[in-house]
Amino acid sequence: MTAEVTLPYTAITYTVAEGIATVSLNRPETRNGYTLTMAHELEHAFLAADANPAVRVVVFTSVGRDFSVGADLSGGGFDLAPSGPVDDWQEPAGRCSKTIFGMNKPVIAALRGVSVGGGVTITLSCDFRLASTDSRFSFPFSRRGIFPEGGSVWYLPRLVGVSKATDWMLTGRLFGAAEALDAGLVTSLHDPADVLDAAYALARDIIANTSPVSTAVIRQMLNQLSELESPLPVHAIDSRLIAGLPAHSDAVEGVSSFLEKRPPHFPLSVPEGLPQWLPWIETDPTP
Repeated sequence: MTAEVTLPYTAITYTVAEGIATVSLNRPETRNGYTLTMAHELEHAFLAADANPAVRVVVFTSVGRDFSVGADLSGGGFDLAPSGPVDDWQEPAGRCSKTIFGMNKPVIAALRGVSVGGGVTITLSCDFRLASTDSRFSFPFSRRGIFPEGGSVWYLPRLVGVSKATDWMLTGRLFGAAEALDAGLVTSLHDPADVLDAAYALARDIIANTSPVSTAVIRQMLNQLSELESPLPVHAIDSRLIAGLPAHSDAVEGVSSFLEKRPPHFPLSVPEGLPQWLPWIETDPTP
């Protein structure tokens, strides 16, 4: 896949090619230890990918044999240094997971080797986590005398259930790829040499066969609505979306391509084609 480097960074790399943005942790000499610089750059890169109309899907991966060993402790402690009041400060892993959560574009994590602490919590808001058979995971906070971050106590029980999340969080133990797959933490397992190719194949399938607008709306419906106490507010949003289908050009194309047995060519794009009334979309209040 021909790649074009579009943005310069020091702790990550960012490329765009064929509708796919690839965001890679790039500190292999530290096993991709997580730093404030990495947090800044990841937030910037994911926002850039989401705003770029040429990007349909993001693949989140790493350079080197490990995805990330979590916080870089090489300095003997945590490189945090809040610059302002603590009440306004956002911890570094959460800045990444929060940014991914708010995106319109699907994000596929391709994981190899070790993903522990912040090195796994930053992936929990991704839509897919593809892992290699040599992957190992840990939420080691209790073993370091620290606390969970990245919004992980919200994401993890949604993915694997409270019982398994409690096991992993309270013990902080290391567990392997098979256990992660069985619990639902990862979507699929692949040979180490094949996991990135599998992520790109999934991305290409999404690009070729799905509507960007439908994908964006469904992604945020899952994120914003699936944990509501009642289905009734969801039904109200469903009803308004479905009522608009006769005038929705992507729906017209989706039905036509199905009946004509041809690949779809959806005309709408993100964010322009999104229904602006959706409750999670922030609109510009200026006239």
